[in-house]
Amino acid sequence: MDPLGAPSQFVDVDTLPSWGDSWEDELDTSDTAAETFQENTIRSPFLYNKNINGKVVLWKGDVALLNCTAIVNTSNENLTDKNPVSESIFMLAGPDLKEDLHKLKGCRTGEAKLTKGFNLAARFIIHTVGPKYKSRYRTAAESSLYSCYRNVLQLAKEQSMSSVGFCVINSAKRGYPLEDATHIALRTVRRFLEIHGETIEKVVFAVSELEEATYQKLLPLYFPRSLREECRSLPYLPADIGNAEGEPVVPERQIRISEKPGAPEDSQEEEAEGLGVDLSFIGSHAFARMEGDIDKQRRLILQGQLSEAALQKQHQRNYNRWLCQARSEDLSDIASLKALYQTGVDNCGRTVMVVVGRNIPVTLIDMDKALLYFIHVMDHIAVKEYVLVYFHTLTSEYNHLDSDFLKKLYDVVDVKYKRNLKAVYFVHPTFRSKD
Repeated sequence: MDPLGAPSQFVDVDTLPSWGDSWEDELDTSDTAAETFQENTIRSPFLYNKNINGKVVLWKGDVALLNCTAIVNTSNENLTDKNPVSESIFMLAGPDLKEDLHKLKGCRTGEAKLTKGFNLAARFIIHTVGPKYKSRYRTAAESSLYSCYRNVLQLAKEQSMSSVGFCVINSAKRGYPLEDATHIALRTVRRFLEIHGETIEKVVFAVSELEEATYQKLLPLYFPRSLREECRSLPYLPADIGNAEGEPVVPERQIRISEKPGAPEDSQEEEAEGLGVDLSFIGSHAFARMEGDIDKQRRLILQGQLSEAALQKQHQRNYNRWLCQARSEDLSDIASLKALYQTGVDNCGRTVMVVVGRNIPVTLIDMDKALLYFIHVMDHIAVKEYVLVYFHTLTSEYNHLDSDFLKKLYDVVDVKYKRNLKAVYFVHPTFRSKD
């Protein structure tokens, strides 16, 4: 209410229910029950944390109406973008905001810059520029979008802000797929709150009606509201969950520098011998190695002359391409078949994955998409020991996987799938499966 008694259009973030408040824990509240659940379950990299969930709010509404320390504006490099979020902020903040923006002299993609809130309920506005998305430059777009969220939070921390209201930074105008961008947004905020949670009391995701469903779907992956929800969400996490700060990991860009590149760890004794040191290993460490001629490598593969190590490297590249495609495609139609799912652990603590044969209509679905879904689900499962249980009950000729598909699956999957698969069980095999 304003002093004259008229209702205010602004919304106080402290009155909004937190993400944690929107869930009743299905587990018994006793410590014993929780401990038993943890012991028998593979934990998610994003653990159930009641304190962090209490800091997060999902709110359907205009970010410009939030009464918090700072709100986020998504714009272009000149800070003149005309998108619904910016237009609402400019309209409510008043003309002084434009004058303040001129002093900033623009903002580069991934950066975050600060102005006053002027006539807004928020004291500050943090302006950031999301990337333009092109599939061929996906890695660069992911890194830039991560930088947007990370730099906004870092600026909030440096300015001792207690609450931040995020709009959806990846505007439709810039073509970033909403679901991919939401993964980056949520995991970046999650990792920041894990490390710097004591500095921020509230983080609000202000979304539109079109965006709300995606956030509702993905929030449990990064902010599970119970141990049970954490367990259920684990198979749906993407392959790349970033590093400890949520930043996308690009293996090709990882440069490992040792204390003395080119020198073995036990070289201290040899240093005393001066010129007696063997220098034959120089150039063999990670920093000095070069990729080589890809076309030549492929030709050598065909000729059967490529080394085992080079073959493994080539196979890893091929698997990574499948994995990237699995992360980017909509596989909801395959997921809805419920033909592959995690069902707990066996007596040895190994993850049990179930394959239901009758739920695989081989003649009716795209089997390449089925392979993509298998990779999407299994990539993080296969890093540890696991077993497969195949239910052949009630299958017909329309459910039988042909040998070409199985061979392709075997050829594509990473070595960890084969190394960590400890058992395969057939349940109720028919005469055909015995042959």
